[in-house]
Amino acid sequence: MSHANAALTVRHRLKVARLVVDQGVPISEVAARFQVSWPTVKRWASRYAAGEPMTDRSSRPRSMPAKTSVATTKRIVSLRLRKRLGPVQLAAHVGVAPSTAHRVLVRCRLNRLSHVDRATGEPVRRYEHERPGDLLHVDVKKLGNIPDGGGWRFVGRPEGLRNRAATRGVARNRYHQPKLGHAFVHTVIDDHSRVAYAEVHDNETAATATAVLRRAVAWYAARGITARRVLSDNGSAYRSHLWRDVCAELGIKTSRTRPYRPQTNGKIERFHRTLADGWGYARCYTSEAERRDALAGWLHEYNHHRPHTACENKPPITRLTNLSGQYS
Repeated sequence: MSHANAALTVRHRLKVARLVVDQGVPISEVAARFQVSWPTVKRWASRYAAGEPMTDRSSRPRSMPAKTSVATTKRIVSLRLRKRLGPVQLAAHVGVAPSTAHRVLVRCRLNRLSHVDRATGEPVRRYEHERPGDLLHVDVKKLGNIPDGGGWRFVGRPEGLRNRAATRGVARNRYHQPKLGHAFVHTVIDDHSRVAYAEVHDNETAATATAVLRRAVAWYAARGITARRVLSDNGSAYRSHLWRDVCAELGIKTSRTRPYRPQTNGKIERFHRTLADGWGYARCYTSEAERRDALAGWLHEYNHHRPHTACENKPPITRLTNLSGQYS
């Protein structure tokens, strides 16, 4: 590949050189024909005669006395992974300029702390299955129920407590304080396409989780996705015999994450954050029923219209081909 300001492409350089060397055309005539200077023609003709390629030579100098040593580079990387230090702190430890430390981090693709796993300090290793349905991530997101009139996040704690106490059917804890309970959002997301499915329930039992899985598999099948494997954490619902039997009945292989390693199921953990920001706490809901009714609309927006960075800034549904109503 020639550089951006090159007057001749590699193919035309070869033409120029052959005219001069093989056909004996004068350099000045060839220069006028191709609208370049005669030193340019002479340079490529000389390289052709010497058997050299017509591509640009490397601009790297033969020697680099000030180059950062391998030992220094290894020490910067080691400190970055173990202590999560920034370029200024790394420079102080290693004895180099902050710009040098930053350049090493960029070259090693460690310039962002988000690229380093918080639990292990190792570089994040990302994966993506080749086909839709090869892996479904499942999990449960627990949210506090919203009292009638609005929760404390939007109306403030005093008003939120009054709304909680005034909500009908609210139980009380051992200290006689109103206890609303929780909403359990059972979520399923396809690893390849990021197309998501979710339902809200009042519990996270094995019976509920398996019923959600059955409906999710049918929902994905209607969109051309055949579920082959499912990945879950080590919750009691996913360790139950009922979960194992239902997955076997559906022809799905089960897998569970390593204990205390939620990063393995990171795609659905990240989806939960998007879910909470975009739906769960996106606006002031006046009741829990109102929030649950809004879930279907938000899911449609997420799957069909919201750009996803993992899908080249396109909606997840675009990764499913020949789908009826794909862009509706």
